[in-house]
Amino acid sequence: MTSGPYDVLLDTLAPGSARESSLPELDRKPDPWESSMQATCECLSWRGAFDNLERRHAEDALGETIYHDFPVRARSAVITAHTLTDRGVISPEELRARMDIIRERFHRE
Repeated sequence: MTSGPYDVLLDTLAPGSARESSLPELDRKPDPWESSMQATCECLSWRGAFDNLERRHAEDALGETIYHDFPVRARSAVITAHTLTDRGVISPEELRARMDIIRERFHRE
């Protein structure tokens, strides 16, 4: 395991994953988690915690660099977690623990 503050996010990318490059991959109905993530981003913006325009700028900057290989639709979640980690709202350890709980829940279902 690596020790950088964003490794918890980078570790979520499956080996061999590649960025979407064709329209059929991009033009699909969002998964339920994607709709929930959009609602979460709207609430964060509404409460002034992470403005939508700021998030979009971060998605542009980080999506073309650190998170280039992540699926386009997953970037909101990754960028939001990255920014909240930067701001000290959640630590990488707390994030990893929550992600482990969620993974365990999905494996039981």
